[in-house]
Amino acid sequence: MRQATIERNTLETQIQLTVNLDGKGTANLNTGVPFLEHMLDQIARHGLIDLSIDAKGDTHIDDHHTVEDIGICLGMAVREAVGSKKGIKRYGHVYVPLDEALSRAVIDLSGRPGLVFHANFTRASIGQFDTELVSEFFQGFVNHAHATLHIDNLRGQNAHHQVETIFKAFGRALRMALETDERMADQLPSTKGAL
Repeated sequence: MRQATIERNTLETQIQLTVNLDGKGTANLNTGVPFLEHMLDQIARHGLIDLSIDAKGDTHIDDHHTVEDIGICLGMAVREAVGSKKGIKRYGHVYVPLDEALSRAVIDLSGRPGLVFHANFTRASIGQFDTELVSEFFQGFVNHAHATLHIDNLRGQNAHHQVETIFKAFGRALRMALETDERMADQLPSTKGAL
C-alpha cells in the first residue's frame, strides 16, 4: 500500500496527516476549519484516498495558515507515498458538474511544481471560509507534491458549488494520475527516464 504520514509543526500550525493512496475514500478530519473538512472529504471520497488529518492552527487570527499548511502536508504526503512513480499513469483530467457549476482539473505528477488557477467566485466567503484560500491550498499542494495542476471553474452562480466542483475534480484527477498501468509496471511514464 502506498502510504505516508507527515508531521509538520510551526509557530502557526501543528499538523499530523496520514494518507493511503490505495484506500477506500475514508476521511478522519479534525482541522478547526469545517468548510475545508467538507472539501477534504470530497478529495478522499472521489480520489479513493484514505485521509486522516489532525490540525491545530491560529484560526483565532484567520484560517489562512491552517488551510495553506494542510495543502503543504497533503502535497508532501502524496509525494512520499507515490514513491518512485514507476507504473503510474502520471496524468489525470476530469470535468465535474454540480447543478449550475462546472469545473475542470488537470494534473501531471511531473516532478515540477506549478499551479494555473482560474476561478471567479461569486462570493468572497462561504460562511466563515474565505474563497481566496482555495488557491492557497492548491498552491501549497503543488509546491510540495512537485506536481503541475491546472484548475478552471468554467461556470457557476453558487460559490459553494463552484468550490465543491473544484475539489471533486481535483480528487478524481489525482486518482486517475495515481492509477497504475500494468504495462508500465517497471517503467517511469517519461521519455526522460526521470520524474
